[in-house]
Amino acid sequence: MKNILLGILSLAIIVAIVGCSDEPDPKFRIHNERADKANVQIQTSGGNTININDVEAGQTTAFQTAATGNIVAKAVLHNESVSPEVSFFAVKDTRYTIVIQSGIIPALRVDRE
Repeated sequence: MKNILLGILSLAIIVAIVGCSDEPDPKFRIHNERADKANVQIQTSGGNTININDVEAGQTTAFQTAATGNIVAKAVLHNESVSPEVSFFAVKDTRYTIVIQSGIIPALRVDRE
């Protein structure tokens, strides 16, 4: 009986340690400071592509999850011939906001939270 109780207690401790040590994947969202809509393509180092379309002026999207590693974001802006691009290294347990900046020349900026 003692061995069964000790086994159950040990299993509970192992599950608790594993559950607490798991860091969540990085998350990102898009914030559009420009006057027109934007479509943003996110490419991750794992080979996945995430498309976030029709981000309205002043809108901030919900967070999306990506794999740890290099991320390349490219924005296609309505009524603009320039498609700005930014790359960054995403780490676990971190949230990022990719900002489509207002200004004469469109640009992207990454804010880390």
